[in-house]
Amino acid sequence: MKNLNRFISLTAWTLFCAVSVSAQSFDLQESMPGDKCTSILVGRKATTDGSVITSHTCDSWYRTWMRWVPAADIERDTVMDIYEGRMHTEYPGSMDGVKVKGQIPQPAGHTYRYLDTAYPCLNEHQLGIGETTFTGRDTLENKDGMFMIEELCRVALQRCTKARDAILLMGQLIHEYGYGDSGECLTIADTEEAWIFETLGEGPDQVGGVWAAQRIPDDEVCVSANISRIGSLSTLTPPSKPAKAKKGKKPAYAPLVSDTQMASQNVFDVARKLGFWDGSSEFSFWRAYSGVNYFDEEKNYSTRELYIMQQLAPSLGLNDTMDELPVSIRPDSLVSYQKVISLLGTWYEGDKQLDLTQKMRIPNASRDLAGKKPWASEDSIISSIANPWMNSRLINTLYALTGDNDWHWVRTVAVPQCAYSTVIQLRGWLPDAVGGVCWMSLDNPGQSPRFPIFCGTTQLPRMLEVCGQHRYRDDALVWHYRQANKLATVRWGECRKDIESARQYFLDKAERELPFVEQQYMSILRSSTTAEETPNDKGEAYATDFLNGYTADFVGATVLRWDELYRQYWRKFWSGF
Repeated sequence: MKNLNRFISLTAWTLFCAVSVSAQSFDLQESMPGDKCTSILVGRKATTDGSVITSHTCDSWYRTWMRWVPAADIERDTVMDIYEGRMHTEYPGSMDGVKVKGQIPQPAGHTYRYLDTAYPCLNEHQLGIGETTFTGRDTLENKDGMFMIEELCRVALQRCTKARDAILLMGQLIHEYGYGDSGECLTIADTEEAWIFETLGEGPDQVGGVWAAQRIPDDEVCVSANISRIGSLSTLTPPSKPAKAKKGKKPAYAPLVSDTQMASQNVFDVARKLGFWDGSSEFSFWRAYSGVNYFDEEKNYSTRELYIMQQLAPSLGLNDTMDELPVSIRPDSLVSYQKVISLLGTWYEGDKQLDLTQKMRIPNASRDLAGKKPWASEDSIISSIANPWMNSRLINTLYALTGDNDWHWVRTVAVPQCAYSTVIQLRGWLPDAVGGVCWMSLDNPGQSPRFPIFCGTTQLPRMLEVCGQHRYRDDALVWHYRQANKLATVRWGECRKDIESARQYFLDKAERELPFVEQQYMSILRSSTTAEETPNDKGEAYATDFLNGYTADFVGATVLRWDELYRQYWRKFWSGF
């Protein structure tokens, strides 16, 4: 995705334009993928309140419109269309760039209401899904496969209430209809369990796929950020011999299953057949099907995974000399949903190796520099125009100006091209309607506020049904955050306190009001129960309206604040940047 140009100070810009970028400059956009995603998955005994958490930053040019798709009662057996391209449409009914890949049977029965984001992420029964792309070996991709990853999410949320069932269903769909996407990871959770699921195609000669899934221990945390993470499948027993099929048909679906791991029945055979595994050494899913991270290092992690794990468990002494990181770790202290929000918004502030703003120090005018080195840390401050999301053109210019070989762009967790981000809390001790809550943000998760969408919500504000990626649209919610966020980076050192204060205000507001919302929802239901102690339809409608209204009011409050920040910054810069 093309990054929006950063504003910089007029003085600095004049200086930069006078300098020719040397031949030694490099395309920093290729140093690390900027359009990928991050997911943090937390087991229920690792959280402060006993909830299970999954999350996702959708970091590229994906649609920002979202809506709840209603539950449905299917009277008779029929078929369901499977699509490709819905992630980039401008509004819910648009079919621009969308094609039907095929159809699958839709049995008579009931389907569940689900939140239709670019990667569908939550249903009414507290089944939540996060996503990251890890690509894997490009030789495995087969476009003839019917299912893209987002369509697997959609079908699973419509038909399942538990993470295990969702994994087995997706595995069956891959087996029967084929997987047509690149390597993908889903972090799938319900109120009891958290699972990481990874899948790829099985090459150009076979329409199918391979996949593996691993349960995250209840007291541990998993991080996935565009690299295959699953290693050994030691709890699974390989078939004694490959399954045989009748002529013209595939073998029967027979996934490998244990209490803590699952995999496609062909996961070992395909790796051996394609030369990714010798058949005798210990099998590793990531080594076989991915092999390297995006720096071409033989590792199952890179900067983001390592940094987040270090923040959660500094006692483990994890470092970048390790060949492999565990899929999950036990955090040093319990993790709240606010902590996950903070980690997804990080840009490595203060880290001398990773924080880009540390390279933009200027003399501290408030100190006496006589007899001291002017760039000593105690005599310098970070320039107010430094921001952690500078693009490659600016960094190349700074590199040319300084000749400093340490200038390099490191992909931050929070990125300015993020479409939306979710932190999904699943709480089994509450009714599904208020037990499941998606803390949603649009645009840069290091700047934008979060607002709650409950499992019991059925209608979202109209501004969320319009995508803001195709053009500027005042009726698209994302632009009400994006304008202030981007303008704040002009002088981030001065503007960040306003953004961060506003973000914290809404986090505090949510923390303060959430118990009231839960109690009020249940109070409305109790006040309209029948003699048999079951809520009547009218009471459920009132309770649902309450949740819809609360989410709408919360969103509206964030819009008012970010619109005011946008106007405030223009007033601040009235005389120039």
